Amino acid sequence: MATVVLLVLSNIFMTFAWYGHLKFKGSPLWVAILASWGIAFFEYCLQVPANRMGHGAFSAFQLKILQEVITISVFIAFAVLYLNEKPQWNHLVSFLFILGAVFFAFYSPAPN
Repeated sequence: MATVVLLVLSNIFMTFAWYGHLKFKGSPLWVAILASWGIAFFEYCLQVPANRMGHGAFSAFQLKILQEVITISVFIAFAVLYLNEKPQWNHLVSFLFILGAVFFAFYSPAPN
């Protein structure tokens, strides 16, 4: 559970680092880059421990798939709440396919 919590927190920082500057397009690009880099530091401070703690309970493949679905989930909330954008139907269908990937990544067929 700690791995998932750290991944969610890490992704909140990552999303602000990558996309938060879009609300401040009047700022010079170098300011956006430095601010993003500073925010990303905190993302790494959470991401690296999450992966270290999670590896073993999860395979590296499972960690990556889990990371991606968390990233999309955090981004959807960010885009709606912070950027005031609305997802289209095709974005939601794409998200469902990613959730399908999570299912298959964690699916373990019953032994015969």
